[in-house]
Amino acid sequence: MSDFIVAIPARYASTRLPGKPLSLIAGEPMVVHVARRAFAAGAREVVVATDDERIAHALKDQPVTVCMTRVDHASGSDRLAECVEQRGWSDDTVVVNLQGDEPLAPPSGIRAVADALIANDAPVATLATPIASAEELFNPNCVKLVAAGEIALYFSRAPIPWARDAFAAAPGVLPPGIPFLRHIGIYAYRAGFLRRYSQLARTPLEAAESLEQLRVLEHGYRIAVRLAPDAFPAGVDTPEDLARVNTLLGRP
Repeated sequence: MSDFIVAIPARYASTRLPGKPLSLIAGEPMVVHVARRAFAAGAREVVVATDDERIAHALKDQPVTVCMTRVDHASGSDRLAECVEQRGWSDDTVVVNLQGDEPLAPPSGIRAVADALIANDAPVATLATPIASAEELFNPNCVKLVAAGEIALYFSRAPIPWARDAFAAAPGVLPPGIPFLRHIGIYAYRAGFLRRYSQLARTPLEAAESLEQLRVLEHGYRIAVRLAPDAFPAGVDTPEDLARVNTLLGRP
């Protein structure tokens, strides 16, 4: 069994769903469901990094570690960097960043991203899954990536790689034989890199695409990529998403 920690950034404020980590799913706060997924994956410790005492209170009876962090972090990775310092983790500790709005995240995928990092000398690892339709490829909300073997070359909201001849002949048809990949936004980091990451300046491509992972590539670091062993259902961003997940978990 791989040795890793799962850290869950859980910010209280949310434009579309205020107090999202505390939203009830089948009668329990969403953050509790996410923590259970992490334990099911085999994490030796599950840490919730939050900025609000109400979230900490909701976890008081759960076997998780709560790390109280500042409210002004720009990203979940920055929040986890503070958590690394507070917890004093060694530089080689494997930390999986599992978003607090992923109550359906498959334990196999959480474990797979940790394994991908352990098997590679890159400081970051993530997951991908094949794209099955042209509609998905051309959707800017679907983040695409190209990779060389198990190392990411680029992430984009644009359709990449661009199949020039195939799209010239049939723009709305997904050509066969090309490895179109959708990025799944779960990451594993070595704790030492999280310390460095929080000090890296924002970069032009990161700003242009609004993709935080491009900061890693633009500063010269590598990101390992592995195919997800199981599908990752969509997370919870809106009241409609919350209703969908409640239905799936048996509480319409």
